[in-house]
Amino acid sequence: MNGLPVLPEPRTSPGVRSLVTVISGPTAVGKGTVVGRLRQLHPDVFVSVSVTTRQPRPGELDGVHYWFIDDAEFDRLIVDNGLLEWAVVHGRHRYGTPRRPVEDAVAAGRPVVLEIDLQGARQVRSTLPHAQFVFLTPPSWDELVHRLVGRGTESPEQQARRLQTARAELVAAQEFDHVVVNREVDRTVDELVSLLGL
Repeated sequence: MNGLPVLPEPRTSPGVRSLVTVISGPTAVGKGTVVGRLRQLHPDVFVSVSVTTRQPRPGELDGVHYWFIDDAEFDRLIVDNGLLEWAVVHGRHRYGTPRRPVEDAVAAGRPVVLEIDLQGARQVRSTLPHAQFVFLTPPSWDELVHRLVGRGTESPEQQARRLQTARAELVAAQEFDHVVVNREVDRTVDELVSLLGL
């Protein structure tokens, strides 16, 4: 037993392919790495940059990895209906998806990717019900632990909290249209390219 729940058979959404694809999955599964590689190979894809109230990690750039904002600015976005979704993640910091850039990209006919956590994905299912939803899973629980510990960006207490959250998140794979196992980045990107119809 590898510690992962039994995954459902992938579901395919009927009808016309959506311009908006939501990519979610547990912490440390490699969402950011996969989406970064997808953006590199397909610059025509609009990848939404989330806002967050947390501080940047080493190497993260404002406007590239996230928009790093303070609590007051985040509150203003909520009041002004400027977010498609938002959530408190790991009980500490808020993350959200700015609405206007996504709407502008869809209006221009560009494929849109939202890389967001499970709470956000559930909200987007309400606000954008015709989006397609993709859940990334690790090849094993041990590999997920290895990836989280290996990136060295959290304290042992933070790692424990994230892993506890990840166990609950993995069970939610059955809510998604497609489940993709992230064994190797380029292989995972190839699967996403197929799902996006690029």
